[in-house]
Amino acid sequence: MPLRPLLSSLTRHKLTVLLLVLQVGLTCAIVCNVVFMIVNRTAQLRQPSGLAEDELVTVESIGLDENENPLTRHAADVAALRQIPGVRSVAAVDALPFNGNDWSNGIATTPNAETDLTATAYNGTPGELGTLGLHLVGGRDFLPDEYLPMDSAHDWAGINHVPVTIITRALAERLFPGQSALGKEIYPGDNPVRVVGVVDHLLRPQLREAVGNEYSTLLPLLPDTVDISYVLRTAPQERERVLQQASDVLNQLDGNRILRKSQTFTQLRDDYFRRNRTMIGLLLAAAAGLLFVTALGIAGLASFWVQQRRRSIGIRRAIGATRGDILRYVQTENFLIVSGGTVLGMLLAYAVNLWLMTHYELPRLPFLYLPIGAVLLWLLGQGAVLGPALRAAAVPPVVATRAD
Repeated sequence: MPLRPLLSSLTRHKLTVLLLVLQVGLTCAIVCNVVFMIVNRTAQLRQPSGLAEDELVTVESIGLDENENPLTRHAADVAALRQIPGVRSVAAVDALPFNGNDWSNGIATTPNAETDLTATAYNGTPGELGTLGLHLVGGRDFLPDEYLPMDSAHDWAGINHVPVTIITRALAERLFPGQSALGKEIYPGDNPVRVVGVVDHLLRPQLREAVGNEYSTLLPLLPDTVDISYVLRTAPQERERVLQQASDVLNQLDGNRILRKSQTFTQLRDDYFRRNRTMIGLLLAAAAGLLFVTALGIAGLASFWVQQRRRSIGIRRAIGATRGDILRYVQTENFLIVSGGTVLGMLLAYAVNLWLMTHYELPRLPFLYLPIGAVLLWLLGQGAVLGPALRAAAVPPVVATRAD
C-alpha cells in the first residue's frame, strides 16, 4: 500500500496525530520501566537467602540492665535455649537476612586501597554457620580459638583484629575472578583477614537495587550488645512450639529484658517483602490502567476519523476498493502513528530509567525490554483499531451518493 496518501492524510490532522503519538510514547516509556521494576522486584522475592528458612525461628532480646555483661548473658541464654526439646542448634547473631540490621564496610584486596565495594559483616556465636544452615562450598568453619569479642564501645575495633573470615561465592568471584578465594587475604579494616571458607548464598539484611545483594562476610566476632537475636534451628513442624518455649525460657532466665519479633524465619521474610508485593500489585494496576486508557484513545480517534470519512470511504468503495483494502488502510494508518509513538517511547524509556538509576538505585534497563514494549504497543494499537476498521470496511458504496 502506497505510504504517500497515508502520510498526506495524517498531516492534515497534525495536532491530533501529535497528541496520540505523545500518548503512545509516554505509555511505552512508562510501561517498559514498570515491567522492568515488576520483574526486578519479583526476582527479589525469589532470591535464596542461603539459610534453612523452613527450620529457623528467631527471638530478639533487648536487655535492660546496663551493668550486665552481654557476653555472659548471651552464653547463658544460648545454653538454656539449646536444652529445649527439638532444638538442633542455637546461635546469637547481630543480623539476619531481611531483618534490616545491615552493618556494611568496604572490602579491598590490598591495604589502604580506595574501594566502592561494600559487604555486610555478619557476627555471631560459635555454631552460627550450622544453625543458619549455610552451605559451605569450600574451606571450613571458624575454630573455637578464632573467636574474639567485638568491642562495640570502640566503633567496631574488633574488626581490625579478626584473623579469618568466611565470604559468599558472589563476593569471592568479585574479589578474585577466575581464582580460588581460599587462603587469600582481604581488607575489611586496616589489617588483612584470611579467607578460610566460602558459602554458596547469604543475602544482605537490607536488599538494594544497584549493589550486590550477596556480598556478605562472616566474621568470628562475638556480639557484645544488649540487643541480640537468637536463632534456633528445629524441624519445620516444631517451629511454633519451639518459638513459644524459647520466649518462656528467656523470660525465666532473666525477666529484666524485652522480647520482641518472636517469629519464624518464613514470617520474617514475608514481613520484609510485604511492601514489595503491594508495590508489584500497584505497578501492575498502573500499567494495565495506562494501557487501557491508551487503547481507548486509539480506538476513539479511529472511530472519529471513520465517522468523518464515511463519504470518502464510500467513494473508494464505489471505484473498486474492497473491504480488505479499507481495513488495511485504517490499520496501516494506525500502525504508522503507533510506530512513531513507540520510537519516541523507547527514547523516553531510557531517559526515565536514567532518572530512576540516579534517584532510586534501579539497575540499567536491559535493551530487550524496548522491542518487547514496542511489539506490545503495536499489538495493542491494532487490537484497539480493529473495531473501527471493521466498521469502515462495512461502509457501503451507496454512501458516496448521499448528500451531506
